[in-house]
Amino acid sequence: MPPSAKLVFKVLESSGFITQKDIAKQTYLPARTVRYALNRLKEEKVLQERFYFQDARQSLYGLNVMMPEVVNK
Repeated sequence: MPPSAKLVFKVLESSGFITQKDIAKQTYLPARTVRYALNRLKEEKVLQERFYFQDARQSLYGLNVMMPEVVNK
């Protein structure tokens, strides 16, 4: 797993469900890198995506409660 995905994982671990924009702010990663990291976490079945009722253009991202142990790979 790339370092950017591990960093996003750690942010989600501490922050719970947040938007992609908030992840980019907290990690200081470019938006494209955050999208890539989120896609990698989604492929590994670690990520859970929810609808964001305050702004329908965005999604909330958080960790899957039934996540496999793949972060250390």
